Amino acid sequence: MHADLSPLIAATAQWLTRAYPAGGGAIDSALCEAQARQAVTVAAWLRYPTPMDAGLVGVAGPGGSARLDWITGYETAEGADPVAEDEHAWRSWVDEVVASWAACLLTDPALAGAAVAALAGTHHTAGSPVAFRRLLDPDVHDRRAAALLRHPDLLAPVTGLHHAGLLDALRPGQALPA
Repeated sequence: MHADLSPLIAATAQWLTRAYPAGGGAIDSALCEAQARQAVTVAAWLRYPTPMDAGLVGVAGPGGSARLDWITGYETAEGADPVAEDEHAWRSWVDEVVASWAACLLTDPALAGAAVAALAGTHHTAGSPVAFRRLLDPDVHDRRAAALLRHPDLLAPVTGLHHAGLLDALRPGQALPA
């Protein structure tokens, strides 16, 4: 059981960076990945606020990327060889809601700030300080590297899936969803 959500976070961030890749070289790819991972981490912590929630998604699984792939136009070849399918097994750990919420955070700085603020005092942020600078205050290099990943029009099909649920989760006095 992965109570830390690391497989879900890694797979969902990978899906985002493959669907909306960096345009430059290795440094741009790393900056894009860092921003995606920070957004996905915040979204996952909001979606699965307790160790029990994280444990349950670890057992049941997050659902996979099939709908996201369809919405963004990713298609797998029919009759692909099993080795190639195994290379994409990580897609089963993609969480559609977390990907949608992360996309919302990447395209709306005010929403990102509210989401990070909502995590204050949760078990996810207890202990050592957690900073999400690349999500909350991207510099010019971050913005260039993640131009596709932060483009509201390009991400609209993904953000539209669960935007209302994120807004509900961030309403004052609202318990965080599981």
